[in-house]
Amino acid sequence: MGCCDLHFRRGGAADDESRWGVEVPPGIDPTKAHPSRRYNYWLGGKDNFAVDRESAETVASAFPTVRLSARENRAFLKRVVTFLAGEAGVHQFLDIGTGLPSAGNVHEVAQAIEPTSRIVYVDNDPVVLVHARALLTSDPAGRTAYIEADLRDPEKILADTDLASTLDLSRPVALMLVATMHFVTDEHDPYGIVRRLLSALPSGSHLVMTHATNDHLTPEQYAENVEANERSGVPFRLRSTEEFTRFFDGLDLLPPGITSVVDWRPEIPAEERPSVEDVSMLCAVARVP
Repeated sequence: MGCCDLHFRRGGAADDESRWGVEVPPGIDPTKAHPSRRYNYWLGGKDNFAVDRESAETVASAFPTVRLSARENRAFLKRVVTFLAGEAGVHQFLDIGTGLPSAGNVHEVAQAIEPTSRIVYVDNDPVVLVHARALLTSDPAGRTAYIEADLRDPEKILADTDLASTLDLSRPVALMLVATMHFVTDEHDPYGIVRRLLSALPSGSHLVMTHATNDHLTPEQYAENVEANERSGVPFRLRSTEEFTRFFDGLDLLPPGITSVVDWRPEIPAEERPSVEDVSMLCAVARVP
């Protein structure tokens, strides 16, 4: 997964701290699970704490195919960036909820197609910041920047000077919200957050989103998932297709519309793809009119 020297030890809090030398870097709480590090664990990475692994296993106890879901979500990211940078001609990306760097980051995929592509990454985990500064290096013809900010504070993201100096907001931008909005619970106005971010982007921009869904769960399974997510220590909100579709109000959905990540412009035959039920991840791409 990660390709840098900053790896966490497989052990308890003491091992996690000793891995850094004297203590964990400032701003990082090794006693509190974080979505980015938990996702890293599901993808087979080593850049996570014991608390992240424990949280991840708690979720997996109710959703045993979560690792498969994470891998399919990552595969979708590569396909959608390939489409946007190529066929759609979008060469600016605002990727919020970046997560820990791994093979096939947005800038790597986009700049392989168009070297002048510009990417701004956003995440609120200091561990991601440490890795991003070391690894998210741009093609000389393009540019990348990293902003440490919370998705729930869109004003801070939009006002950041690194965003303004990296992206030209008079030209189309792809807003990437890949596996992030399910961490925004209802009290934080998730639909308002997306509207505010889109309001800063011009016509021809695109919204890309994936989101965990409860569409395939029985009431009993849904209750079990909610309880496991509460125990995991990471706020989480499964949403139905109807709830997910609301994020795209006023936008022009691109084919195939609202679908599963496994069925969005797939590269392998249907009989070889994982089941929609096992992955349980909705996705869509839409254009700002």
